[in-house]
Amino acid sequence: MEIKVWIAAFRLRTLPLALACIGMGGFLAASEGAFRWDVFGWCALTTILLQILSNLANDYGDSVHGADHAERKGPSRAVQTGAISPAQMRTALIIFVLLCLTSGITLLITAFGLNWNAFLFFFGLGLLSIVAAMAYTVGNKPYGYMGLGDLSVLVFFGLVGVLGSVYLFTQQVDPLQVLPALSCGLFSMGVLNINNIRDIESDRKAGKFSIPVRIGRKKAVRYHWFLLIGGLLTAVVYSFLAYHSPWQFLFLVTAPLFVANGRAVQHKSDLALDPYLKQMALSTLFFVLLFGLGQLLSA
Repeated sequence: MEIKVWIAAFRLRTLPLALACIGMGGFLAASEGAFRWDVFGWCALTTILLQILSNLANDYGDSVHGADHAERKGPSRAVQTGAISPAQMRTALIIFVLLCLTSGITLLITAFGLNWNAFLFFFGLGLLSIVAAMAYTVGNKPYGYMGLGDLSVLVFFGLVGVLGSVYLFTQQVDPLQVLPALSCGLFSMGVLNINNIRDIESDRKAGKFSIPVRIGRKKAVRYHWFLLIGGLLTAVVYSFLAYHSPWQFLFLVTAPLFVANGRAVQHKSDLALDPYLKQMALSTLFFVLLFGLGQLLSA
Protein backbone atom coordinates (compact mmCIF):
# COMPACT_ATOMS: atom_id res chain seq x y z
CA MET A 1 0.00 0.00 0.00
CA GLU A 2 2.82 2.42 0.90
CA ILE A 3 4.41 1.98 -2.55
CA LYS A 4 1.11 2.99 -4.15
CA VAL A 5 0.99 6.04 -1.91
CA TRP A 6 4.46 7.12 -2.99
CA ILE A 7 3.72 6.52 -6.67
CA ALA A 8 0.61 8.67 -6.32
CA ALA A 9 2.71 11.37 -4.64
CA PHE A 10 5.13 11.29 -7.59
CA ARG A 11 2.20 12.49 -9.80
CA LEU A 12 3.28 10.50 -12.84
CA ARG A 13 0.74 12.26 -15.04
CA THR A 14 2.96 15.36 -14.94
CA LEU A 15 5.93 13.53 -16.50
CA PRO A 16 4.82 13.93 -20.16
CA LEU A 17 5.02 17.68 -19.67
CA ALA A 18 8.48 17.43 -18.14
CA LEU A 19 9.68 15.33 -21.08
CA ALA A 20 8.17 17.68 -23.67
CA CYS A 21 10.87 20.36 -23.35
CA ILE A 22 13.64 17.74 -23.44
CA GLY A 23 12.00 16.16 -26.47
CA MET A 24 11.84 19.52 -28.21
CA GLY A 25 15.54 20.06 -27.59
CA GLY A 26 16.35 16.56 -28.83
CA PHE A 27 14.36 17.04 -32.04
CA LEU A 28 16.00 20.39 -32.75
CA ALA A 29 19.42 18.79 -32.26
CA ALA A 30 18.45 15.81 -34.44
CA SER A 31 17.44 18.14 -37.26
CA GLU A 32 21.03 19.40 -37.16
CA GLY A 33 22.43 15.85 -37.10
CA ALA A 34 23.70 16.19 -33.52
CA PHE A 35 21.40 13.85 -31.57
CA ARG A 36 22.95 11.37 -29.11
CA TRP A 37 20.95 8.69 -27.32
CA ASP A 38 23.26 8.62 -24.29
CA VAL A 39 22.86 12.35 -23.73
CA PHE A 40 19.11 12.13 -24.26
CA GLY A 41 18.76 9.22 -21.84
CA TRP A 42 20.55 10.98 -18.99
CA CYS A 43 18.78 14.23 -19.80
CA ALA A 44 15.38 12.52 -19.64
CA LEU A 45 16.21 10.76 -16.37
CA THR A 46 17.44 14.00 -14.77
CA THR A 47 14.31 15.83 -15.91
CA ILE A 48 12.02 13.12 -14.55
CA LEU A 49 13.82 13.18 -11.18
CA LEU A 50 13.55 16.99 -11.04
CA GLN A 51 9.83 16.81 -11.82
CA ILE A 52 9.21 14.23 -9.11
CA LEU A 53 11.26 16.35 -6.67
CA SER A 54 9.09 19.34 -7.56
CA ASN A 55 5.89 17.32 -7.06
CA LEU A 56 6.99 16.01 -3.66
CA ALA A 57 8.09 19.48 -2.56
CA ASN A 58 4.72 20.85 -3.72
CA ASP A 59 2.87 18.18 -1.73
CA TYR A 60 4.90 18.99 1.38
CA GLY A 61 4.89 22.78 1.01
CA ASP A 62 1.19 23.17 0.25
CA SER A 63 0.28 20.97 3.20
CA VAL A 64 2.52 22.92 5.57
CA HIS A 65 1.21 26.29 4.33
CA GLY A 66 -2.43 25.18 4.29
CA ALA A 67 -3.17 25.27 0.55
CA ASP A 68 -3.99 21.54 0.65
CA HIS A 69 -7.01 21.04 2.89
CA ALA A 70 -10.37 19.27 2.95
CA GLU A 71 -12.12 21.97 0.86
CA ARG A 72 -9.58 21.80 -1.96
CA LYS A 73 -11.17 20.70 -5.28
CA GLY A 74 -8.20 18.80 -6.70
CA PRO A 75 -6.98 15.31 -5.77
CA SER A 76 -6.00 14.85 -2.12
CA ARG A 77 -2.29 14.98 -1.32
CA ALA A 78 -0.20 12.51 0.64
CA VAL A 79 0.97 14.79 3.47
CA GLN A 80 -2.45 16.47 3.70
CA THR A 81 -4.20 13.12 4.27
CA GLY A 82 -1.51 11.70 6.55
CA ALA A 83 -0.64 8.88 4.14
CA ILE A 84 2.95 10.20 4.25
CA SER A 85 4.24 12.01 7.31
CA PRO A 86 6.06 15.34 7.00
CA ALA A 87 9.24 13.67 8.27
CA GLN A 88 9.01 10.94 5.62
CA MET A 89 8.46 13.54 2.93
CA ARG A 90 11.47 15.55 4.08
CA THR A 91 13.58 12.38 3.84
CA ALA A 92 12.23 11.73 0.33
CA LEU A 93 13.13 15.29 -0.70
CA ILE A 94 16.73 14.77 0.42
CA ILE A 95 16.93 11.47 -1.47
CA PHE A 96 15.61 13.02 -4.68
CA VAL A 97 17.95 16.00 -4.41
CA LEU A 98 20.85 13.53 -4.25
CA LEU A 99 19.44 11.52 -7.16
CA CYS A 100 19.05 14.70 -9.24
CA LEU A 101 22.64 15.70 -8.51
CA THR A 102 23.99 12.24 -9.37
CA SER A 103 22.04 11.98 -12.62
CA GLY A 104 22.77 15.58 -13.56
CA ILE A 105 26.52 15.27 -13.01
CA THR A 106 26.58 12.06 -15.07
CA LEU A 107 24.68 13.89 -17.83
CA LEU A 108 27.19 16.75 -17.89
CA ILE A 109 30.20 14.42 -17.97
CA THR A 110 28.56 12.49 -20.83
CA ALA A 111 27.77 15.65 -22.79
CA PHE A 112 30.85 17.79 -22.14
CA GLY A 113 33.66 15.49 -21.09
CA LEU A 114 36.51 17.68 -19.82
CA ASN A 115 34.98 20.98 -20.97
CA TRP A 116 34.93 22.41 -17.46
CA ASN A 117 33.55 25.84 -18.40
CA ALA A 118 30.42 24.27 -19.88
CA PHE A 119 30.27 21.72 -17.04
CA LEU A 120 30.37 24.37 -14.30
CA PHE A 121 27.85 26.62 -16.06
CA PHE A 122 25.33 23.82 -16.46
CA PHE A 123 26.03 22.53 -12.97
CA GLY A 124 25.03 25.98 -11.73
CA LEU A 125 21.85 25.78 -13.83
CA GLY A 126 21.16 22.37 -12.33
CA LEU A 127 21.50 23.67 -8.78
CA LEU A 128 19.21 26.58 -9.69
CA SER A 129 16.67 24.09 -11.07
CA ILE A 130 16.74 22.12 -7.80
CA VAL A 131 16.27 25.28 -5.76
CA ALA A 132 13.41 26.38 -8.03
CA ALA A 133 11.72 22.99 -7.68
CA MET A 134 11.90 23.20 -3.89
CA ALA A 135 11.26 26.90 -3.31
CA TYR A 136 7.98 26.98 -5.26
CA THR A 137 6.01 25.99 -2.16
CA VAL A 138 8.67 25.21 0.49
CA GLY A 139 10.24 27.77 2.82
CA ASN A 140 9.17 30.92 4.62
CA LYS A 141 8.52 32.86 1.39
CA PRO A 142 7.70 30.35 -1.39
CA TYR A 143 7.60 32.15 -4.71
CA GLY A 144 4.56 30.16 -5.86
CA TYR A 145 2.54 31.95 -3.19
CA MET A 146 3.54 35.32 -4.66
CA GLY A 147 2.25 34.50 -8.14
CA LEU A 148 5.68 33.88 -9.67
CA GLY A 149 5.06 30.24 -10.58
CA ASP A 150 4.13 31.10 -14.16
CA LEU A 151 7.42 32.90 -14.73
CA SER A 152 9.37 29.98 -13.28
CA VAL A 153 7.54 27.53 -15.56
CA LEU A 154 8.28 29.68 -18.62
CA VAL A 155 11.96 29.79 -17.71
CA PHE A 156 12.55 26.17 -16.68
CA PHE A 157 10.02 24.28 -18.84
CA GLY A 158 10.63 26.56 -21.78
CA LEU A 159 13.86 28.50 -22.19
CA VAL A 160 16.20 26.53 -19.93
CA GLY A 161 14.63 23.14 -20.69
CA VAL A 162 14.67 23.45 -24.48
CA LEU A 163 17.70 25.65 -25.13
CA GLY A 164 19.72 23.93 -22.41
CA SER A 165 19.02 20.48 -23.83
CA VAL A 166 19.86 21.69 -27.36
CA TYR A 167 23.22 22.92 -26.08
CA LEU A 168 23.93 19.57 -24.41
CA PHE A 169 23.77 17.99 -27.87
CA THR A 170 25.25 20.70 -30.10
CA GLN A 171 27.31 22.99 -27.83
CA GLN A 172 25.60 25.92 -29.53
CA VAL A 173 22.18 27.57 -29.71
CA ASP A 174 20.44 29.24 -32.66
CA PRO A 175 18.61 32.42 -31.46
CA LEU A 176 15.58 31.34 -33.51
CA GLN A 177 15.23 28.31 -31.24
CA VAL A 178 13.95 30.66 -28.55
CA LEU A 179 10.59 30.49 -30.39
CA PRO A 180 9.90 26.74 -30.00
CA ALA A 181 11.28 27.05 -26.46
CA LEU A 182 8.61 29.66 -25.79
CA SER A 183 5.98 27.31 -27.23
CA CYS A 184 6.89 24.66 -24.66
CA GLY A 185 7.00 27.25 -21.90
CA LEU A 186 3.63 28.78 -22.75
CA PHE A 187 1.89 25.40 -22.97
CA SER A 188 3.45 24.40 -19.65
CA MET A 189 2.14 27.63 -18.15
CA GLY A 190 -1.26 26.55 -19.46
CA VAL A 191 -1.10 23.38 -17.36
CA LEU A 192 -0.24 25.42 -14.26
CA ASN A 193 -3.02 27.89 -15.05
CA ILE A 194 -5.65 25.13 -15.16
CA ASN A 195 -4.41 23.90 -11.78
CA ASN A 196 -4.56 27.41 -10.35
CA ILE A 197 -8.03 28.15 -11.77
CA ARG A 198 -9.32 24.93 -10.21
CA ASP A 199 -7.83 25.90 -6.84
CA ILE A 200 -8.76 29.61 -6.78
CA GLU A 201 -10.90 29.43 -3.65
CA SER A 202 -8.64 27.14 -1.61
CA ASP A 203 -5.53 29.08 -2.66
CA ARG A 204 -7.13 32.38 -1.68
CA LYS A 205 -7.95 31.04 1.79
CA ALA A 206 -4.36 29.80 2.19
CA GLY A 207 -2.84 33.11 1.09
CA LYS A 208 -1.49 31.65 -2.16
CA PHE A 209 -1.78 34.52 -4.63
CA SER A 210 -1.50 32.75 -7.98
CA ILE A 211 -2.34 34.71 -11.12
CA PRO A 212 -5.96 33.42 -11.22
CA VAL A 213 -6.39 34.43 -7.56
CA ARG A 214 -5.05 37.90 -8.37
CA ILE A 215 -7.04 38.56 -11.54
CA GLY A 216 -10.16 36.41 -11.04
CA ARG A 217 -11.53 33.49 -13.03
CA LYS A 218 -12.90 35.45 -16.01
CA LYS A 219 -9.57 37.12 -16.76
CA ALA A 220 -7.70 33.89 -15.97
CA VAL A 221 -9.67 32.21 -18.79
CA ARG A 222 -8.60 34.98 -21.17
CA TYR A 223 -5.04 34.51 -19.96
CA HIS A 224 -5.38 30.79 -20.70
CA TRP A 225 -6.44 31.48 -24.30
CA PHE A 226 -3.44 33.81 -24.61
CA LEU A 227 -1.11 31.00 -23.51
CA LEU A 228 -2.64 28.47 -25.93
CA ILE A 229 -2.66 30.81 -28.93
CA GLY A 230 0.80 32.11 -28.05
CA GLY A 231 2.22 28.60 -27.90
CA LEU A 232 0.96 27.79 -31.38
CA LEU A 233 1.84 31.19 -32.81
CA THR A 234 5.49 31.12 -31.73
CA ALA A 235 5.86 27.71 -33.40
CA VAL A 236 4.24 29.04 -36.59
CA VAL A 237 6.58 32.04 -36.66
CA TYR A 238 9.61 29.78 -36.17
CA SER A 239 8.48 27.51 -39.00
CA PHE A 240 8.14 30.47 -41.35
CA LEU A 241 11.52 31.95 -40.39
CA ALA A 242 13.32 28.58 -40.64
CA TYR A 243 11.23 27.29 -43.55
CA HIS A 244 12.36 24.27 -45.56
CA SER A 245 9.16 22.39 -46.37
CA PRO A 246 5.42 22.27 -45.51
CA TRP A 247 6.13 19.34 -43.15
CA GLN A 248 7.30 21.92 -40.59
CA PHE A 249 3.67 22.86 -40.00
CA LEU A 250 2.65 19.30 -39.10
CA PHE A 251 2.23 20.36 -35.47
CA LEU A 252 -0.90 22.33 -36.44
CA VAL A 253 -2.72 18.99 -36.35
CA THR A 254 -2.72 19.44 -32.56
CA ALA A 255 -4.53 22.82 -32.69
CA PRO A 256 -8.01 21.28 -32.10
CA LEU A 257 -6.72 19.67 -28.89
CA PHE A 258 -5.72 23.06 -27.50
CA VAL A 259 -9.00 24.61 -28.64
CA ALA A 260 -10.87 21.84 -26.82
CA ASN A 261 -8.79 22.52 -23.71
CA GLY A 262 -9.48 26.24 -23.86
CA ARG A 263 -13.21 25.69 -24.26
CA ALA A 264 -13.24 23.30 -21.31
CA VAL A 265 -11.45 25.81 -19.07
CA GLN A 266 -13.88 28.50 -20.20
CA HIS A 267 -17.12 26.58 -19.74
CA LYS A 268 -16.65 23.77 -17.22
CA SER A 269 -16.85 24.11 -13.46
CA ASP A 270 -13.67 24.27 -11.43
CA LEU A 271 -14.38 20.81 -10.03
CA ALA A 272 -14.53 19.35 -13.57
CA LEU A 273 -11.18 20.80 -14.68
CA ASP A 274 -8.86 18.15 -13.23
CA PRO A 275 -8.91 15.79 -16.28
CA TYR A 276 -7.86 18.69 -18.49
CA LEU A 277 -4.55 19.00 -16.67
CA LYS A 278 -3.62 15.59 -18.08
CA GLN A 279 -5.17 16.44 -21.45
CA MET A 280 -3.11 19.63 -21.66
CA ALA A 281 0.12 17.84 -20.70
CA LEU A 282 -0.44 15.06 -23.25
CA SER A 283 -1.44 17.59 -25.93
CA THR A 284 1.83 19.43 -25.31
CA LEU A 285 3.83 16.22 -25.68
CA PHE A 286 1.91 15.35 -28.88
CA PHE A 287 2.62 18.86 -30.18
CA VAL A 288 6.34 18.36 -29.54
CA LEU A 289 6.36 14.96 -31.26
CA LEU A 290 4.67 16.33 -34.40
CA PHE A 291 6.79 19.49 -34.37
CA GLY A 292 9.92 17.36 -34.13
CA LEU A 293 8.76 14.94 -36.81
CA GLY A 294 8.09 17.88 -39.11
CA GLN A 295 11.62 19.18 -38.49
CA LEU A 296 13.15 15.80 -39.29
CA LEU A 297 11.11 15.37 -42.47
CA SER A 298 12.24 18.84 -43.57
CA ALA A 299 15.93 18.41 -42.74
